[in-house]
Amino acid sequence: MSYRATPSAGFHLPQLAQASYDDRATFSAEVSKDIVPKIITANGIDAATLRTEVTPGGYLLKTNASLQTEGDLDDAAADRLAGSLGYVFRQYRVLTSRLNDTTGKTGFVVVRFPQGSLNATVAQRFFEAADATKKGLGGGYAVFGDEQIFLNATSSEGKPYSGLDDASFQDGLRRAAVSFGSPKPMVSLGNATARFIGNDWQRSTRGEGYQTLLGGSDGELVRKLDEISRCYAFLLAKTADSKGWAKDE
Repeated sequence: MSYRATPSAGFHLPQLAQASYDDRATFSAEVSKDIVPKIITANGIDAATLRTEVTPGGYLLKTNASLQTEGDLDDAAADRLAGSLGYVFRQYRVLTSRLNDTTGKTGFVVVRFPQGSLNATVAQRFFEAADATKKGLGGGYAVFGDEQIFLNATSSEGKPYSGLDDASFQDGLRRAAVSFGSPKPMVSLGNATARFIGNDWQRSTRGEGYQTLLGGSDGELVRKLDEISRCYAFLLAKTADSKGWAKDE
């Protein structure tokens, strides 16, 4: 699961867009330690069986700190957990993927950098290089370790958000890697299962899209998540106050 710890809706944080990567990463690490395990446990999953890390993540040609939660879950459990994370953190969507599913219908590219060389700066440089190579490749990426992963994710109608078929998507990233300078990456291609779990917070301001997946607004899981959401809001408010994210200027 790929998502962010900083909210996309529901909080008045006019200065959040100007927050530094380091400040976002520090907040994400706190959320990973204090909030994510509570959400996992609320889903009836042993939090020790999943691994969550703070990594660079890209969306629409911008890199910010993101969270990746990885573990061995069936699709239903993964979707519920993704919905729970999106609900608490007020995300428009959470990406779930299974990269080792060779029967999947989503093309992907792993851009693998030398050990210890992939950081937010390098990831953003390659993101920009990919988009310059072929329009449509600047949509988004996730990072695991030294691997920058690009998924040609599709809408519910089966149309790639990139506007590219898998062959063009993969060829564009391969060419971007060939022409990229230092650190020099290697590329591998494949197919995966990937989908977005989401809620339109502008239309469904209480998270109804997530609530339906999670058993309804009066269900036990949503009640637990609402309690966790209050802990998250407290942590966010404390951070926003110290970093000036809530200031009107």
